Amino acid sequence: MAVIRSADGTSIAYEIEGDGPVVVLVDGAMCFRESGPQRPIAAALRDRLRVVLYDRRGRGESGSSDPSAPLQHEIEDLDAVIEAAGGRAALFGMSSGGALALAAAAALGADRVSRVAVYEPPYLPDAMLGSAEAYTRDLSAALAGGDHEAAIELFLRRVGVPEAGIDGMQRSPGWAGTVALAPTLAYDDAAMGDSRVPEDLLAALAVPVLGLAGGASPEFLRFGAEGVAAGAQDGTFELVEGQTHDIDGAALAPHLVRFIAA
Repeated sequence: MAVIRSADGTSIAYEIEGDGPVVVLVDGAMCFRESGPQRPIAAALRDRLRVVLYDRRGRGESGSSDPSAPLQHEIEDLDAVIEAAGGRAALFGMSSGGALALAAAAALGADRVSRVAVYEPPYLPDAMLGSAEAYTRDLSAALAGGDHEAAIELFLRRVGVPEAGIDGMQRSPGWAGTVALAPTLAYDDAAMGDSRVPEDLLAALAVPVLGLAGGASPEFLRFGAEGVAAGAQDGTFELVEGQTHDIDGAALAPHLVRFIAA
């Protein structure tokens, strides 16, 4: 593991493994290097790609900061990670990490970001935007009031964890660690914006974009990936057959290697 400093001085932990074209893996909500899908994905990629894993701020071994301007700070974090990896890289974002990857590509430009792949970014059709607005409102209120348990419960319900599952998590030894991540939910919410497919941002991207979704995922989880591919200047959509939102790295790897090593 190594540590770099972002533009505001926050420490960002990262590691690099493998050889080939560089790709930075960007986690979704609540995830970091030691808790989430990206380490198994990195293991499946490292024979063909130079893979960068990092902890988004407020998670794992990275520092935390004043939560003002969270999206700008996270873009600066990615810029620092890209610099440490050689100055230019592809990005792969999981779930809401895909929204951050796209925002970073737009802000940093093609000199820093060579291409972007995203897996099931949770952008929503118009009929579902009301739920996103309510979540943002309730999450902001819980965090402002310091009720971090309520914030985590809001997120878990939003992603479909049943009440019995939430109760089990609350009784587990890892619950305190989960609650400690609550402030970072605001970062993912900021990256998602109003949860619409960011058409203007996509239209301005001058690099290739790949939208991926699991073949066994529900239609609403394909919506964002399809919308990203359709809205980009140079966009492609692919299904990863037999996969859900909880994707297997070995199934994902051929899609990413083909795209990034092109």
